[in-house]
Amino acid sequence: MSTSGTTRGRNQDRVKVAGRQDHEVRYEAGKTDASKDAVKSAVRSMGNSRKKVEDKLGKK
Repeated sequence: MSTSGTTRGRNQDRVKVAGRQDHEVRYEAGKTDASKDAVKSAVRSMGNSRKKVEDKLGKK
């Protein structure tokens, strides 16, 4: 039996920011031109929703 090969899990993961994973924090910091500490703070205060974090950081 093979897996269906859906992208559901990946799509759900893309809408979240893992604040404890350095590569995700660096990516979001570079994307929003914010510091890593600012990204971590935004994740703590807004939750891990990528849209909410980017809105808080002022996505460019």
